[in-house]
Amino acid sequence: MDKLLLSIVVVSGLCAVSSPAERLYHVVYDLKTMTEAQRHCRDKYRDLASIRDMEDVNTLNTAVDLSLMVDSRAWIGLKSDVDSWRWSLSNTSFYKPGEMEFRRWESGQPNNYVTEELCTVMYRDGNWHDYPCETTFYPVCFDVRGPNETFVLINNLMTWTEAQNYCREHHTDLASVRNMEENQKVQNLMNSRDFVWIGLFRDGWKWSDGSDSSFRNWKTNPNGLSEVCAAADFSANGQWENLNCNVMKAFICYIDVVPVSKQVMKVRLQKSSSSLDLNDPVVMEDLLKKLKQRLKDQGLNDDIKLSWKKQLDGKVFHKEEKKTKKKETCAKKDEL
Repeated sequence: MDKLLLSIVVVSGLCAVSSPAERLYHVVYDLKTMTEAQRHCRDKYRDLASIRDMEDVNTLNTAVDLSLMVDSRAWIGLKSDVDSWRWSLSNTSFYKPGEMEFRRWESGQPNNYVTEELCTVMYRDGNWHDYPCETTFYPVCFDVRGPNETFVLINNLMTWTEAQNYCREHHTDLASVRNMEENQKVQNLMNSRDFVWIGLFRDGWKWSDGSDSSFRNWKTNPNGLSEVCAAADFSANGQWENLNCNVMKAFICYIDVVPVSKQVMKVRLQKSSSSLDLNDPVVMEDLLKKLKQRLKDQGLNDDIKLSWKKQLDGKVFHKEEKKTKKKETCAKKDEL
């Protein structure tokens, strides 16, 4: 058989034929504990719902039928280890090895007094205390602009959450204190103030499916050492509460679905040999491999699937008539 040497003259309509996975949520109205709900979701779907942004929150608000719920709350896939601390700035590329673990707690701190001390202040002596997040203190923000990092004291009293929002809007974030040198810089800004907010907060909240989404939609800051599971309250626009994991609630599962799109493309080919039969199954299979490689070279992924569409006569390829040449010949006859 002639060697396959096929040059693609025109490939029209080339486009992406695959798209990112879509998330489908399933509301289950049966009452289960958090552990039972997680087991059910992993058996029937993928896992308990992880929620990535306000678009997901709005999707769930639309999907839930409150008339089918015993109360308005349903488990989502968020659970806490109350001994875990993290910085407000979650971009780990900002920190060198070991810097995220720097702490300068006062002796006996953190003690999570009355289970409500989830945020961190620096005292005027440079030591840290855990403190209720709803208390108002002056915050210290910081700006990161290339290699330059600057701490900024804000002369307005704010709760920790208000301080975080302010710093993110007007600077980079609430201050991350990565070493003793930076601890001293923040302390030098305090003047006569007893306490200032820094960006460390108690947040061991982890998603059941291992997602690293830092999105949070709390109704109030979570507290309580025995209430370490999260539920969305759909009488409060899907905002979250922390509850005892053993209470019985409805729950939300999810699956990822990859949508399938189909497109017909017109392909014009030029043969290297007049004896080559483009409708030969072996030739067509080899052509598919070449076309798939061409699509991959244009940036499409390996999920693409190609097949030939047969015409009414059962063939895929048909020879094009050279109509323009025929018109030229007729014109010359008229001149004679």
